Parts: sequence; C-alpha cells; structure tokens
Amino acid sequence: MNRLSAFIRRLYRAERGVALVEFAVTLPVIAGFGLYSIELTNYALVNMRVNQIALTLADNASRVGTDSTLSTQQLREVDINDVLQAARYQGQGIRLTQFGRITLSSLENVQQTYDTAPVQRIHWQRCIGLRNATNYNSLYGTTTTTDGTTNTAADDGTPAPSGMGPTGQQVSAPAGSGLMFVQISYEYQPLVTGYFIGSDRRITFTASYIIRDNRDLSQIYNPAPATTRSTCNLYAA
Repeated sequence: MNRLSAFIRRLYRAERGVALVEFAVTLPVIAGFGLYSIELTNYALVNMRVNQIALTLADNASRVGTDSTLSTQQLREVDINDVLQAARYQGQGIRLTQFGRITLSSLENVQQTYDTAPVQRIHWQRCIGLRNATNYNSLYGTTTTTDGTTNTAADDGTPAPSGMGPTGQQVSAPAGSGLMFVQISYEYQPLVTGYFIGSDRRITFTASYIIRDNRDLSQIYNPAPATTRSTCNLYAA
C-alpha cells in the first residue's frame, strides 16, 4: 500500500510530459487556424485573378478589329474568338472555363439603318465556359444566337435602355458608340475544404471598356474562311 501511495504521489508531481500534452491539445486548433488562413488567402487571390481577367478581356475586346475601306474597323468572329481564347489561357491556372462561364456583350447606343432613332441595345453576345446554370449565364440581358450577324432588324439584339450591370451600378454606352461588357462567373475550387468558404462558392465580376476605335457597329463580320461563332448556346472549355 505504501508503495502504491508513493507511486501516485510521484505521478502527481511529474511534469516531464506536460509540454507534450499541451502540444497535443493545441495542435488541432493551430492547424485549423493555419488551414483557414491558407484557404482565405487563396480565395482572395482567385477573386483578384478573376477580376483581372474580366478587365483584360473587356479591354482587349474594345481594341480588336480589322481596317476596312470606309476608314472604320470591322469586328470579325475570329477577333472575338481570339480575345476569348486569351481569357481562357489567362485563367488556366484556376481552370476558369472548366468551372465558370464568360459572357462578352456589345452594348451599343447607335441608330442602325433600320432604326428611326438611336437605341441602346445589347447587339450581340459571345460566350465560353462549361458552367451552365442561372447564376453563371448572363445576369444582365441575353441575345439570340444570330443577333448582330447581319445588318437587319431581324438580328437587332435586345433593348437595354437602363444599360447593363448590377442594380444601381449599370453602365451605359456613349451616344453614337458602344462598349464591351464582360461578366465572369466562376465556382471557386477550394485548396483544403469548401467548409471555410460556405455553400455558395460562386465568384462573379463584371467589367466594361468603351470601344477605342471607329468600329463598324452594324454587324459582326465572318469572311471566308468562316470561323465557328462562340455563341452562348454553346458550352465549351
């Protein structure tokens, strides 16, 4: 009995394992905070990358075209495909087109030959990306697949008198010109777990740039050899 009592007293006074026990208790908390910080940092970086891709695409789309004999620049389907592919390459690191959707719209405020007065309209849209859902497709107006392909009232686009963009933040095209409006919606892919971000991991950014050149806004041209149009009924990465 005396030996047992002495052993219990020695065990009670022993401190050699205190640090190990404290480490074992606090390790899950420290690891949790570390993983949480890593996930939030990556989430912030992905948000910044998606925003930059949207800005770059709108900027590029506002510049492209080929000179015509009328001292204006004609926008061709191949030009649009080029800028969309540039956005795809820019987003390869986050697999943007696999888990997202890019919509490029031409918002114009001009009087076409079939108009009696200037009309602000979404003349045409082109898209890329596999994600097909309400919150990933265009949130600010849609067009048909043929809109903008001919200079006729049948392909005149969709009126947008209030412009495009979130409520209270809409942008409008300058009188007699247009702007390129980009919407990118992307489902964030977590590094560790989506628990830290929440159930809605959708990231959406918009950007717009006024068309820089004297663009022919009557239609999109597709001279021979004709290229495949990136219309918004198609879902491709």
